[in-house]
Amino acid sequence: MAVQVVKPRIRGFICTNAHSVGCQTNVQNQIEQIKENVPNKETGLNALVVGASTGYGLASRIALTWGYGAKTLGLLYERPADERRTASAGYYNTVAFHQQAQQDGYFAESLNGDAFSDDVKQEAITQLKANFGKIDILVYSIAAPRRTHPRTGETHNSELKPIGEPYTGKTIDLSNEVVAPVTIEPATDKEIADTIAVMGGEDLEMWVDALADAELLAPEVKVVAYTYIGSALTWSIYRYGTIGKAKDDLKARVDALDERLSNQFGGNAYISVNKAVVTQASAAIPVVPLYISILYDIMNEKGLNEAPIGQMQRLFSEHLGPGLTPQLDSDRYIRLDDRELRQDVTDAVTERWEKINTNNFHELSDYAGYRRRFRNLFGFEVESVNYDEAVETEVTF
Repeated sequence: MAVQVVKPRIRGFICTNAHSVGCQTNVQNQIEQIKENVPNKETGLNALVVGASTGYGLASRIALTWGYGAKTLGLLYERPADERRTASAGYYNTVAFHQQAQQDGYFAESLNGDAFSDDVKQEAITQLKANFGKIDILVYSIAAPRRTHPRTGETHNSELKPIGEPYTGKTIDLSNEVVAPVTIEPATDKEIADTIAVMGGEDLEMWVDALADAELLAPEVKVVAYTYIGSALTWSIYRYGTIGKAKDDLKARVDALDERLSNQFGGNAYISVNKAVVTQASAAIPVVPLYISILYDIMNEKGLNEAPIGQMQRLFSEHLGPGLTPQLDSDRYIRLDDRELRQDVTDAVTERWEKINTNNFHELSDYAGYRRRFRNLFGFEVESVNYDEAVETEVTF
């Protein structure tokens, strides 16, 4: 047991510690939102959430548990505490999730390990067979910087780069809190291929293969993966960059999985296009922190903004809940980014983007809110938490 006062250690877009009580409060707030807005339906669903400890994956797990009474197996890759440092935020989130699920009478198990590996896939299959049965919903929500391929043993690192031509634009220098120019050189062919290997759809395909071989896919099984498209302001670095190529690969593989699942199980595979959110991964992408700071200021003014839990509440209550047929666009996407891409919103973002600089970015954006939300991810600056009190750092789920 370790009790200590925990203060944030932040360098730019990296936070190296987390606050256990702040993370617990974040999780409880998300749970309360589902309890208040979704009439609980005891559906008997079994759900596997790959990438279940933060962001959209955690929000999906919460929505499925408290909205639909689902039994969930969550996969995560998080660091527990040791004598030198706190646990990662995702670890504390998972502890909080399990504590509340147990208190409220919901069944949940979690596996902490590399979801890209064959060993973890087999561990998951063993747990599913022992305690769950066939899976009704598979949520795939991994945002990883690297992947060791289970067949070749090669480690691939993703790169956030444009393709073909250098990108020149502006971003927030998070260390110095100024608007600064940024130039990013284009990716090499290997960097493109590596990013596809990490962030494309091959691993999801491997999960579906493993579950199908183990006879763990239920009739009418639903598979959903998450992606982001965003506005034209981010396309050079995102949609048309290395990440975009990876997302194209994901799309092609999900479409093929949809046909296969439909034929074999009467099931479906979908991609949900979600809105921009503050994550440690997105903070590392040049342009995106500045874009989100402007976007959130405008969406908040218009009463349109949603946190991940609000997005996942909509996803399951309007599209993927039991008995529902999702509304798809012409590319077979579920669009939860509809409010972000409303014409009046994108016009306002573009107008401010042209004007913004170091002298006015506090007035033209919600950078203070961006910074607060970033620190919230790690359990800091959470309302009602006393950060002068010592907290338990070595906790387990």
